[in-house]
Amino acid sequence: MKFNVKKNFIILSITQFIIVILCFIIHHKITLVSYIDISFYVTSGYILLSLLLFTIHSGFYDVMSKSLNLFFSRGKDKRRFEDIPGLSELITLNGKPLFLHGLITGLLMAAALMVHYA
Repeated sequence: MKFNVKKNFIILSITQFIIVILCFIIHHKITLVSYIDISFYVTSGYILLSLLLFTIHSGFYDVMSKSLNLFFSRGKDKRRFEDIPGLSELITLNGKPLFLHGLITGLLMAAALMVHYA
């Protein structure tokens, strides 16, 4: 996987712009506390989504997804359990960039928190 600094910087800038816009929409003003509040939710979303993708890619949900697919396609065609693709084979989205952007946004939030308490 090629590490593209320019692309990551653009995505991080868009994320920070969205955080500032959400601060203005939700709190009707842009303060350090509102930035910390909104960036906490954005960071949590990024990291939780990347952890979900990690557990999906580990094969944790494969048996459950295969079983549900076999159950709901019952009677339509004769399929074997081994022929049904697992959820880890179907979802190919990479979770590492989401974790990276969540980590950087979290570090910016922690810096804002230190400025707030200093």
